Formats: sequence, C-alpha cells, structure tokens
Amino acid sequence: MSTTSDIRKGAVIKHNNNLYVVVEFQHVNPGKGAAFTRTRMKDLASGKVIEITYKSGESVEIVEVQFQTMQYLYQTEGRYAFMNMNNYEQIEMDADSIGDDAKYLKEGLDVVVGLYEGRPVSIQLPKKVQYKVVEAPPAVRGDSAAGNVTKEIALDNGLKIQAPIFIKEGEEVLVNTETGEYSARA
Repeated sequence: MSTTSDIRKGAVIKHNNNLYVVVEFQHVNPGKGAAFTRTRMKDLASGKVIEITYKSGESVEIVEVQFQTMQYLYQTEGRYAFMNMNNYEQIEMDADSIGDDAKYLKEGLDVVVGLYEGRPVSIQLPKKVQYKVVEAPPAVRGDSAAGNVTKEIALDNGLKIQAPIFIKEGEEVLVNTETGEYSARA
C-alpha cells in the first residue's frame, strides 16, 4: 500500500474496486487543520472524471503501470497516435486520456506512455519542449518603459504563449509543459 504522498499525475489508483488514472492532484497544507491531497481522477472503464480528497498519510492502492517511451505521430478525429520506436508498434489514445497535455504535442515529440495491462492510460511530457515561433509581433519602442515586457507569440503547433519582447519570428524557444510558460531560447 502507498500513501497520499505517492500520488502523481498519471498514476493508476484502485478506489472502490475501480481503476482511476490521476489527471490532476494538489497537496494542500492549510494553516489550520490537517493536510490533505485533492485529486481529479478519470475512471478507466467509463471515462468519467471524479474528484476525491484524501487525508494526509491515508493509504491508497497504486497499481503497477509500465512506462514506455513513444513518439507522437498525429491526431485525427479526437484520437492521438503514438509509436514505440523499438518495435514500431502503434497505439492510439482518446483526447480524454490525454487532457490538457494535448496542446503541447507536436509531431516527432518523445513522450512516456503509461500502459496498464497493455492499454495506454496516461502520458508524461518532457519538462521542456522546443517549438519554432511562427508569429511574433515586432517590439515597439517604449514598450518596456510602460512595464509591458511580454507579448503573445504563436508557436508551430498552434500554441500561443506570453514571451519576452525580444523574441522574433523564426526563433526556437523552450516552453515549460508544467506551467505553460516561456522558459528560454533554444
């Protein structure tokens, strides 16, 4: 048995004899009262998303999941295709399984896919992903004096983020996939 401190995004938990994959989690330590972990989990059988709060230190049953590095290929009709680079076997996942991480996917990106009994249940993105800037408005003289030191840029996968005013179209940038923010030039 594991405790609430072992809960991570993508972990598969057995709760009330059903299997759930953790979509989001947050460890909360309020100033008054006991700490707890708030989770959003998706039922692997029905696809329903539920919210469960665990008290700190409470036992949870985390099921063993195999992790394999796979390459993202393409998206079609709400399904995302990944390929195992060792044996070229392809798997598909639905948009609900991937969730908000879908916006960071780009062709050729290596991700870690969690498999439970041969079935894909979750993905883990790299902490930082490199993208090409396809649209960046020019910096206007005096912008920095007004305190406006960022601008919205568009990346090659369609993602739009805030970046420093010196970033130009055609440059490569790194984006933090945990926060969705600009990280650095590549």
